Amino acid sequence: MTTAARPTFEPARGGQGRGEKDLSAISKQYSSRDLPGHTKLKFRTAPAKRPKLDQVPAASLDADDPLDDEDSDDGDSDDDTASLLAELTRIRKERAADEIRKEQEKRQEEERIRMENILSGNPLLNYSNQAPKADLKVRRRWDDDVVFKNCAREEPKDKGAFINDALRSEFHRKFMEKYIK
Repeated sequence: MTTAARPTFEPARGGQGRGEKDLSAISKQYSSRDLPGHTKLKFRTAPAKRPKLDQVPAASLDADDPLDDEDSDDGDSDDDTASLLAELTRIRKERAADEIRKEQEKRQEEERIRMENILSGNPLLNYSNQAPKADLKVRRRWDDDVVFKNCAREEPKDKGAFINDALRSEFHRKFMEKYIK
């Protein structure tokens, strides 16, 4: 016989059965996860200062170099930089002038194309005498010769408003015309 159909009396008593302890008593066991973890504080140390970039370390200095910052070729380098700057400004001016000229040419070309489109768009206003009048053929649409063209353009017949009178309604009138006449 199976033991699965036992009444729930024994589990309902909650820990007072044979071989079980009282569940309300405080246990002496505890998990390692319940223990305190971080028991000491870390204190800040003094910040490490970064060396200044403008100070040159002593290891990078040559003993042979004089400590004077004056160079003997200062005049030559000044002349070179001045000539390079003059050349740079001249090149920039040339590029700006070329860009302005290209922009003007582009605008003139766009205006010319726009005027050509305006003048040649309507064949009735053809100002140029070069095109013969035989070319004035009106194009037909692809659906001009369709059999059932414009079928749905008729407006539906108005059925009239609803009349809440059985003797004057449209159905009653048609019925009377059909069967009584």
